[in-house]
Amino acid sequence: MVDGMMRVRWFGWVALTLGLTAAAGAQGADQAPRLDARRLAAMVQAFYDQTKTVEADFYQTYYHRLYDRYDRSKGHVVFKKPGRMRWEYARPSGKLIVSDGRKLRIFDPGEEGERPQLIEHDVQGRQLPAAFSFLTGQGRILDDFRVRLLDPQRQGFPSGYVLELRPKEPTPHYDRVLFYVTVVGRDGRQAAVVRRVLIVDAEGNRNRFDFSHIRFNREVPDERFAFRPPAGTRIVHP
Repeated sequence: MVDGMMRVRWFGWVALTLGLTAAAGAQGADQAPRLDARRLAAMVQAFYDQTKTVEADFYQTYYHRLYDRYDRSKGHVVFKKPGRMRWEYARPSGKLIVSDGRKLRIFDPGEEGERPQLIEHDVQGRQLPAAFSFLTGQGRILDDFRVRLLDPQRQGFPSGYVLELRPKEPTPHYDRVLFYVTVVGRDGRQAAVVRRVLIVDAEGNRNRFDFSHIRFNREVPDERFAFRPPAGTRIVHP
């Protein structure tokens, strides 16, 4: 159960990395004129292309449709191109997701008395969904996704845009991704700022991330993306 759930959520974490990068852009400027979906997607892409590292605090809300239950957690994320990231979940979860560009490691310390578990994927040589290509710096939104704008009033985001992305190549890991975007302008230029990311799968489960204290293009040593599990950890290779 833990193995399957963590693998499903992993692809949600990858997709939202794009939103994190966009959110690292300019903030606090004047609201810009209305845009269409393709132009907005291109602006989000531009921010992603310019960002090499991102750090942020996150608050995650996961809705299980089958059980009609919400799980909430928070933590800190660090992302660095190409393909490196580290998600640290605050306690009581204590989970950790780390990629060094070659191996993806998902560590669950378990509850008291349980044996820790590490799920390890080989990143290289795998056919991964289009969402992962954004993390490696190779993906293009308009090449990989069909985009459209949703009604921001109905989505509870009247001050901005809600951009829906649906993968052109179907994947079992998620059905669509929503970016909650405000567009600001400064010195004749516009910037897309993603305030929230929502990942929805085919079963109707909803994985929402809200970000704060975002810092970008800071020096992040590669050692941040290395991880050695504690002794006694059960290691799984799916």
